[in-house]
Amino acid sequence: MCICRKYPIWLLFLVLPGFISISCDKNSSEGNLIITEAPVTVRNDTTDSLHFIPGARIVMLDPGSKTPELLTSRFYSACSPDISWDGSHMIFAAQEKENDTWQIWEMKLANREFRKLTSGDANCTDPVYLPNGNFIFTKTVEKGNALFSAAANESEIRQLTFHPHNNFGTSILADGRLITVTRQIYPEYSDPMLMVIRPDGTKGNAFYKGHIGCRFAGKVREGSDGRIYFIEGDSYAGSNNQLASISYNIPLHSFKLYSGEFTGSFRAVFPVETGKLLVSYRKNESENYSLYEFDSAAKQLGKQLYKPDKANVVDVAMVMQKTRPKKLPSEVDMGVKTGLLLCQDVNFTELGLDDLPEVRSNRIEINGIDSSMGIVHVAKDGSVYLKVVADRPFQIQKLDDHGKVTVQSAWIWIRPNERRGCVGCHENPELAPENIVPLSIKKDPVSVPVQITDIAEKEVELE
Repeated sequence: MCICRKYPIWLLFLVLPGFISISCDKNSSEGNLIITEAPVTVRNDTTDSLHFIPGARIVMLDPGSKTPELLTSRFYSACSPDISWDGSHMIFAAQEKENDTWQIWEMKLANREFRKLTSGDANCTDPVYLPNGNFIFTKTVEKGNALFSAAANESEIRQLTFHPHNNFGTSILADGRLITVTRQIYPEYSDPMLMVIRPDGTKGNAFYKGHIGCRFAGKVREGSDGRIYFIEGDSYAGSNNQLASISYNIPLHSFKLYSGEFTGSFRAVFPVETGKLLVSYRKNESENYSLYEFDSAAKQLGKQLYKPDKANVVDVAMVMQKTRPKKLPSEVDMGVKTGLLLCQDVNFTELGLDDLPEVRSNRIEINGIDSSMGIVHVAKDGSVYLKVVADRPFQIQKLDDHGKVTVQSAWIWIRPNERRGCVGCHENPELAPENIVPLSIKKDPVSVPVQITDIAEKEVELE
């Protein structure tokens, strides 16, 4: 019997969308696992081996199945996947051919269609979705690997970080800020640390630093319990990588170790729900990294979910709808060429206030990558107010009466129109400034770079 004879034609327009919705739901990838596999022959002891993995591939695994679907068969290598907030798309880094540069791609999970989001001669990797539909990624620049942002329509690619660092393993926090593994590479290498930064490149600050010699493997990810999970070890080789977390609220004083009783090593972590994690783990170096459930409350390894053949699980994510992070407003104005920096007291350090006359400093020097940008006298209260050329890295050095450097800051940069403040020099990042008016802001800021011929004129002590 013809259906249109039995039912009014208008009813079809109500019923058909329901059938379409049911069909889409049935074919949905919701709950599936996105797994990155690396060949066991790949060395795992350098930064590059964590983020530019030769011969890697991304597979999708239905938890009820033992056989995964290969998603990236058209690529020589693919890794660093991130899932969109509605669970509909996957963004990742890949090489089409072995000698190609790494670029960012996106796949629509419903039909497995690809599109290329970046191009060029520089390597691009570690992409992550922003709540506005744009994305962040790491790109190789002259000195290091910087963070960039790009619109989903492949326009408006902008550099966000300008320090001589490598920035990898980026993810986004619920508050809208990015968290990334950052490591100074110039003028010398330092231990990596976790840095938080706004998506417009402003307010980059140290968030957590591990023990001397520590390394971070894979992405850092925030759980729904307010803790930030990561893999930390003594080297990139992964012979004894530990599963750990810190609190979002007090990152410097909330370290928690979950794998202290384990003799094996961890490689990746993904928080699924409160207390429940997905982890990549191996019992000893003769085994490959496989995927397991993990109970963080009990600190117990759960069921093995997937064991690849002749490969290591180096990353894992889940296709699911997630709460979209906050969209942070931006103060960046590309029409402005400078930004402002206020330090409340350069003599306040992590150890407290340097209040001894022979220890206190009344001068600072601002150094760029290649040369000095000038010397500035600070106010009597130790404060200093600077107008700095935007998007140019610099360090601040405290000088004693003999011109000797006593303390040197980390690399800093100021975005166009950014207004930034700090409590002191290498102070505890969890400190809030005192509610006082620094003397230095009672006059115009000192412009940096300072003209060398004007140094004596600039070194007029503020009353």
